Amino acid sequence: MAFQRTGAARAERPEGSALPLDTILIGDCVAELEKLPAGSVDMVFADPPYNLQLQGALHRPDDSLVDAVTDSWDRFESFSAYDAFTRAWLLAVRRVLKPSGTLWVIGSYHNIFRVGSALQDLGYWILNDVVWRKANPMPNFRGRRFTNAHETLIWAARGADAKGYTFNYEALKAGNEDLQPRSDWLIPICSGAERLKGEDGRKVHPTQKPEALLARVLLSATKPGDVVLDPFFGSGTTGAVARRLGRHFIGVERDRDYAAAANARIAAVTPEAEEALTAAPAKRDAARVAFATVVERGLVAPGARLVDERRRYEAVVRADGTIALGTVIGSIHRIGAVAQGREACNGWTFWHVAEAGRLTPIDAYREIIRAEDRLAG
Repeated sequence: MAFQRTGAARAERPEGSALPLDTILIGDCVAELEKLPAGSVDMVFADPPYNLQLQGALHRPDDSLVDAVTDSWDRFESFSAYDAFTRAWLLAVRRVLKPSGTLWVIGSYHNIFRVGSALQDLGYWILNDVVWRKANPMPNFRGRRFTNAHETLIWAARGADAKGYTFNYEALKAGNEDLQPRSDWLIPICSGAERLKGEDGRKVHPTQKPEALLARVLLSATKPGDVVLDPFFGSGTTGAVARRLGRHFIGVERDRDYAAAANARIAAVTPEAEEALTAAPAKRDAARVAFATVVERGLVAPGARLVDERRRYEAVVRADGTIALGTVIGSIHRIGAVAQGREACNGWTFWHVAEAGRLTPIDAYREIIRAEDRLAG
């Protein structure tokens, strides 16, 4: 049985899709995943039970009760029972992932190492582990251990030979002050108005994840219109963020109360405007431009002098798009490598043109041509 979310999804439905898009499926995750077509989803975000193994109630120093995870879905008879459960859902997920799809799974020290071992045993290929540093973690009330201030996410491809998986590197770097994005993320836990609560004032779900965390995952590893599967849907954070960011979701949840709360939550989400969601073009996907084209269009003239950033080497531009370093003639890449005594060189970033006392990398002229061609197209 499925809960159909009210309100149309922001992303367009893929043509001929047999998937239950933007729907919460009610039932066991493995059983429900077996009903989905193989190789059909772009990304999976999984927040499985952590198997916390709590030994009785947890109290604060003032003897007040901590609202911890005591639900039956987080209890397993043994580690072997938890391992069997983990292998079952990981196999089901791997079947429905596209060859280029990836899996994100989050956990704590209680379970993430067992999940990581099962991932590798089943043929997944770990791409990164990401540390979610909680800006406002729950303190260690007994004072017998370090404050548990982080959780770990594992990002994995279907196998070691996986190609074409999405990683929006250029966009992530640009949004991070032009610095490479790091694998430690400082994000507050879910609190305040974002935390879903029932009429009795209690949390709807004990382990609701912050939308900021899911937004970073989806913006890192999916594109608008992609299908994101969450086999442990809970309070619907994955679905709410997917709708806001123009992605499709499929949720699986066996608790009808959680599903109902998630359904209402997602229906209230307003999708972002389309112009705010357009993916930044990746350099590796950009149209190929030859240096000869830069010369032909007059952006760098024959006879111009190219130098490296430290002005150690100087080459002359030839009319056919090759360059000359003394008597050696070749491509911008080959001559850059020869100058440095190396096997290879990216000539686009190595060579510069001196203009008005400053150096401009020739790659800037390639980008001008790409922009002109996009406008012309």
